[in-house]
Amino acid sequence: MASRNGWCMGRNFLFGSRGWMIEYSAEIFLKSISLRPFSVKCYSHREPLENEDLLSNLLTMGVDVDMARRRQPGVFNRMATNEQELKVFLLSKGASDKMIGNIISRYPRAITRNSEGLSKRWDLWRKIMASDIEIINILERSPESFFRSNNNLNLENNIEFLCSVGLTNESLCRLLTSAPRTFSNSLNLNKQMVEFLQETSMALGHNDPRAFVRNILSKNPSILIQSTKRVKANIDFLQSTFNLNKEDLLLLICGPGARILDLSNDCTKRNYTNIREKLLSLGCTDEEVQKFVLSYLNVIFLSEKKFNGKIDCLLEEKVSISQIIESPRVLDVSINTLKTRMKELVYAGYDLSSSNIALLSWSQKRYEAKLKRLNEQC
Repeated sequence: MASRNGWCMGRNFLFGSRGWMIEYSAEIFLKSISLRPFSVKCYSHREPLENEDLLSNLLTMGVDVDMARRRQPGVFNRMATNEQELKVFLLSKGASDKMIGNIISRYPRAITRNSEGLSKRWDLWRKIMASDIEIINILERSPESFFRSNNNLNLENNIEFLCSVGLTNESLCRLLTSAPRTFSNSLNLNKQMVEFLQETSMALGHNDPRAFVRNILSKNPSILIQSTKRVKANIDFLQSTFNLNKEDLLLLICGPGARILDLSNDCTKRNYTNIREKLLSLGCTDEEVQKFVLSYLNVIFLSEKKFNGKIDCLLEEKVSISQIIESPRVLDVSINTLKTRMKELVYAGYDLSSSNIALLSWSQKRYEAKLKRLNEQC
């Protein structure tokens, strides 16, 4: 009994005063923390220092430093750059100081290229372009196309390959002007697209695959910078949506359909679905919708907001949907221009609901001449 009482007393001593034990344990724990050295490392988040001499040089050259920082901030941390070499080189090719400032502002990494590599690349471009100033104009608009890569061998191989397909200097020039990234592609990527297009032409019954490729590139120079998967998806979309046989599909692709082959397939489907739903809601049949889109495939480029907005804008002035279908080019005009012209025509006594609405899409000069005649008749 005594031992049992002793055990109970010990138990009460240890656990009965639970608050005391918790307090005592917490005190020991906190002391142990206070004595333990911290092992947390302090990391510096200091930004790399900019090259002050480079910054000064670029400001002197008229570079928009804020734009350049947003585009390629890492360039400003380099200790060795060639901005002066680049300036001398471009000046020797006919560029102005302002042009050089714009080029570097848009693509700061240009100042990392050496003069030897630039000279070689320039010579390759000059095999295609008629003059130095043409190259300068491309550089000012799209400096990335020239400075993005310094792999001159790849550029040379691409030029040789595209020439072997039958592209003329005029076609190559159009590629450089419209889709310069084509020449920064790896040779294999360009080969894959050309081979895919040739295989597609043969599958559709075309008797000259090289001519097919040249035709597609003449209508859509940007196709070489897209994936074969995207182009195939759009060809499949055209065939299945409009239920085209091989002959009709080939005619479409070689004609107006070439321009949408490099469009995002999701975008193509989404825009077409919206066009169809909008026109069906206005009383058109499926057959009329398909005929309308096939007659003017450019409409596929219009987003839901733009297409619906233009249709609604025309309908508000009593233009019928049948008039729009007969003159689809009016959808190329901006909503603001449509509103302005319709207001002017109505004021001049022109009845849009019963007259030809094609003049809404005329050139400004031609439209103003017509409007002047209408006002004189009032």
